[in-house]
Amino acid sequence: MSKYYLFQDVKRCIGCHTCEIQCKSNKELTSGPKPCQIIEVGPKLIDGLPRASFIFMSCFHCENPWCVAACPTGAMKQRHSDGIVFIDKSICVGCKACISACPWGAPQWNPQIGKVEKCDYCKDRIDKGLKPACVTTCTTGSLKFGKIKEVSQIKRERHALHIASLQNSAF
Repeated sequence: MSKYYLFQDVKRCIGCHTCEIQCKSNKELTSGPKPCQIIEVGPKLIDGLPRASFIFMSCFHCENPWCVAACPTGAMKQRHSDGIVFIDKSICVGCKACISACPWGAPQWNPQIGKVEKCDYCKDRIDKGLKPACVTTCTTGSLKFGKIKEVSQIKRERHALHIASLQNSAF
């Protein structure tokens, strides 16, 4: 299991796609694969006004990743030290087995190199003590990254604030 967690506060996301752009820039990707992406949900009417939500999607770095099990060459790997799932492009043959195996669509085909790309939490940055590129450029602070215990605490605090605001608005 990954010792890291990437959390999105959906209420803060404005769908600006800065996270996608920075991810692609950090990985030197042009068109095609999106290791992380914003998915628009809606619009739907809320209080008579059209509103949309934006969901951040990237790799979940599963405890037992199907993509790793499906890779015939061993190019799809999981680091034992922290659970990050990544691709060793030097041995990827572009068979796309990992793409078929992942129920979340995390591995993405890169036609320019004939190989797969995916979110690896910017492991090169993490190894230097930095946060993933998408998190550092999130204009609203919607994305939070850290060790599971740290991010879980943030989620609990946000949930408690949300419940308190609902209770206060009910009266």
